[in-house]
Amino acid sequence: MSIQLDGIKETLLLPLWGRAFETKKKNPFLVDMKALEIIENIDYDFSSFEKCINPLSRASWIARSIYFDNKIRQFLEAYPEASIINIGCGLDTTYDRINNNRAKWYEIDFPEVIEIRKNYVAECSNRIFLPCSVLDNSWYVKIENKKDVFLMMAGVIYYFDESQVSNLFQSISDGFKKCDIAFDYSSPRGVKIANKQVIERGGMDKEAYLRWGIKNIHELEKWNPKIKIVENVKMFDNYKKRFPVKKRIGMVISDMLSIMSLAHVRIE
Repeated sequence: MSIQLDGIKETLLLPLWGRAFETKKKNPFLVDMKALEIIENIDYDFSSFEKCINPLSRASWIARSIYFDNKIRQFLEAYPEASIINIGCGLDTTYDRINNNRAKWYEIDFPEVIEIRKNYVAECSNRIFLPCSVLDNSWYVKIENKKDVFLMMAGVIYYFDESQVSNLFQSISDGFKKCDIAFDYSSPRGVKIANKQVIERGGMDKEAYLRWGIKNIHELEKWNPKIKIVENVKMFDNYKKRFPVKKRIGMVISDMLSIMSLAHVRIE
């Protein structure tokens, strides 16, 4: 099936392709058969990705997925009937990897993206699509269980400007008395590098440029006293340990420069 995307929306193909690429390896760190299935059914020229995307960028998408999978699994162990909210879901397949058949998943993205998603991913009783911008506060009323809530934002917040990010965290704080949020974020240096090494080298439009970066994630706690940083780790802190020393060099440098990081925040 042919797929037409532009600007930021085209970037949803990057991590999908990265997970499919990893799955096809002899000894993959992440197995995502749903991502592989989707890639094989999309009429899109992925050759530019394979030729131009830095392997380190690809590794970051896998490291991020593993981090989020582990965080959500831990949450589901404590709250098996939780609400899992996937913000900016694109063609994400986390549900297909770790669904426990008891939690209810809400997957949010622009209406045109959700329409594309429906061609490859099916809604069901515990998997609900919400076609809207996450900045549109109307989606909060759709969440049935507001007591045990985990939000994931994979590859999302650095496409907003700082005021939008701040407003998003404020609206989440207003929408839920308590919740956990996992997200990846970039430093200002990382924004520049990602735009050069991923967006431009991937042949994507400049409208897909990353916009927001932050040096110290604890600045978020100043935005709202309810925001608490539970964990903050560099992108490859845990992931690079799985590689031989010679292959860790790029990951070590990336972490030393704080290019990309992962955070777990609690609002209470």
